[in-house]
Amino acid sequence: MGYKGPISQRQRRFGEELQRLRMAAGLSAAEAGALVGMGGPAVSHTEAGRITLNAERLEVWLDAYGCTDVAYRSTLAEMGRSTGKGWWSEYEGKVPPLALDLAEVEERSVRLDSYDTLYIPGVLQLPAYTEAIYEDAYRDGKWEVPASVRFRMDRQRVLVDGKQRQFRFVIHEAALRMRFAGDSVMRAQLLHLLESAKLPNVEIQVLPFTAPKHGPLSASFLFCDPGCTDLSTIVLAGPKRAEHLGDPVDVVAYRQKFTQLRDIALPAVDTSTSLRELPSRDSWGLIQHLLYLLQT
Repeated sequence: MGYKGPISQRQRRFGEELQRLRMAAGLSAAEAGALVGMGGPAVSHTEAGRITLNAERLEVWLDAYGCTDVAYRSTLAEMGRSTGKGWWSEYEGKVPPLALDLAEVEERSVRLDSYDTLYIPGVLQLPAYTEAIYEDAYRDGKWEVPASVRFRMDRQRVLVDGKQRQFRFVIHEAALRMRFAGDSVMRAQLLHLLESAKLPNVEIQVLPFTAPKHGPLSASFLFCDPGCTDLSTIVLAGPKRAEHLGDPVDVVAYRQKFTQLRDIALPAVDTSTSLRELPSRDSWGLIQHLLYLLQT
């Protein structure tokens, strides 16, 4: 059965994985189709994310393709049978499609690693801070600012929805010094970061300007792990479009890059540690310093 409406990123990724597995097994579309009673064109449509695939046919294909990874098979099956519906569905037509894809991939993830250069991560933003971003980005009037702000606030439910997702944030010092939203908003935003760091599933590190032996990485990215590393998605978001990467080479490269960023960033914010026990330089101390500057 074909999908109605635009094809989501989840549907595209599901199809891409099927194509990658088939080609690795050395089978043509026609040969794969013959295994499950489908024609070659129908296989191509399935791999393009245009039509659904039932669980029985998926199992036959995975067996034929020599896929034995239990976690991979289970996660891929879940991806294939998902309806794509969730809290974000009520925002269709009100926010850009790339935002809906982002919400869906976050919902499927058990761990999210975020590196941000110029903005506070979306799931850690306050409404006034988000509003300042969208008032500038949506000057063309295509999308409504209030709906986009509400959408971003609703995204933040992934932090506390009881699914015990793990979040690791590396935020460049530049993002903490931006004052486009005004000093009072930025001060409240920095205080909110410290409060968010108290959540047991949240780790926040700051990458300082003084990080040694590190050329600046200008592009922000979000690494979304659904519980199977091979099906992870890297989201590269821009003001007008977002790119979702899932190629195994990209997954390995960005996983390594995030590990490197964590290694050179300041120690994570730990509000439970006394001042005497804090390292000489840490993320908590830098944020406190920036809060002091906002008072002058």
